[in-house]
Amino acid sequence: MEKNKILGVKPVHKLLLKFSLPCVMGLLISALYNIVDQIFIGNSELGYLGNAATGISFPIICIANAFAWCIGDGAASYLSICSGRQDSESAHKCVGTGLSASFLISIILTLICFIFCETLMKLFGASPATLDLASNYFRIITIFFPAYLMFNVMNSMIRADGSPTYAMVAMCSGAVLNIILDPIFIFWLKWGIEGAAIATVIGQVVSFVICLVYFIKPKSFKLTKESFHMKKDMLKHLIILGGSTFIIQISMVVMTLLSNITLAKYGASSIYGSDIPISVFSIQTKVYTIVSNIAVGIALGGQPIVGYNYGAQKLDRVRQTYRYILILSLSVGIISTLLFEFYPEKIILIFGKQNDLYMEFAVKSFRIFLGLCFITCFIKISSIFFQSIGKPIHSMVASVMRDMFCFVIFTVGLSRYLENQEIGKGIHGILFASPLSDLIAGTIIITMTIIFFKNLGVEEEEKVKVSKVSLKDMLAKGMNSLLSTLLGFIKRTERI
Repeated sequence: MEKNKILGVKPVHKLLLKFSLPCVMGLLISALYNIVDQIFIGNSELGYLGNAATGISFPIICIANAFAWCIGDGAASYLSICSGRQDSESAHKCVGTGLSASFLISIILTLICFIFCETLMKLFGASPATLDLASNYFRIITIFFPAYLMFNVMNSMIRADGSPTYAMVAMCSGAVLNIILDPIFIFWLKWGIEGAAIATVIGQVVSFVICLVYFIKPKSFKLTKESFHMKKDMLKHLIILGGSTFIIQISMVVMTLLSNITLAKYGASSIYGSDIPISVFSIQTKVYTIVSNIAVGIALGGQPIVGYNYGAQKLDRVRQTYRYILILSLSVGIISTLLFEFYPEKIILIFGKQNDLYMEFAVKSFRIFLGLCFITCFIKISSIFFQSIGKPIHSMVASVMRDMFCFVIFTVGLSRYLENQEIGKGIHGILFASPLSDLIAGTIIITMTIIFFKNLGVEEEEKVKVSKVSLKDMLAKGMNSLLSTLLGFIKRTERI
């Protein structure tokens, strides 16, 4: 615990730079790896069928990530708070319980996914042309789920233990090795889709081993055999703290499936057809992932700083850290929003020049769908911040409000409404659903955050009273904002 005392005394801006930079770099490399990986597969003899096959397994991998990051981020939050409280006893039990639980979950997922591989591939969209490719790829990935899940859990713990650079090296080593091995296995050895999978799992195993070595001599805890005896109460606590991360990952699965279904359905009756919108959204998602990962990396870098100082009751440093995270993340979001609004063509052309109809929809999509992406950045960092200080309800509200609540309702509702106004206009529903979700969810979460900081440090009994009144005020303000925004939106869509 002594080694982490700098979190409570060193200038916040210097700490945030030290912790956030490795997180941002690691997440950026991970995002770029996904893009590069698809380029290698798409330019091989596998072509678009290979990309489709790997894409089919993506939602299932997101589900696996949901479990790993739930345990990992929950343990990271708890470990940071333990460091602030100088509670080494709870720290080692937290880490041991998290590792044991993640290993057990990974074994269960491996068995389910391997046994029901083809059934799952069909469920997530495999066609007769891609079923064998998708199954061959996913079976190899599935066998190494234990290493993949354990790596993700340990990486979060290492970062929370005050070693963000080590966590970045572990993540980057696997990603870079994957990028190097992909062309060797796919083009030179001609292993096809199996080669891509083997390159991926080798990278994962290397990252796992590097993380495993760290736990020989961590900073703020010491593992013993007793540490790995799973404690039910501790596991419950980790799941509650990491619940928002789980929901974020599941919401990605829901959003991906909902978007594809909506784009295919309403795109078919529009001038764009169904293929152009789905293709554009694929690119759009990858581009925004880079922006999102920068904001999330800044917030994750601040996680141990916030958790330590909240546990140590140094509330001024908690406020100061949040202020830095907010300014930096919003700056990234605002710059990105301006690029999407004024230079969408230049971004789209990076992924290849297409026909005029494609470019028309792509430009419209970037400008509308990502029109308020700086608010999305705020929502994501809010979820991570509340998770860092052990506020699972606040964190869950921030996680659920936009993606699982607003986006689903507005996508379904607006698409139907606009299609009824004029055939072919339903495709615009999903475009406007995103900024409208940002606006409504952002309003509610901003109110919630203001209330939290206003009452930070107030006696616990007073907090309960204030929170009950504040919840009513928050909902009332949110509903008023919703009604006024909807009226303005309806008037605007009538002019599309």
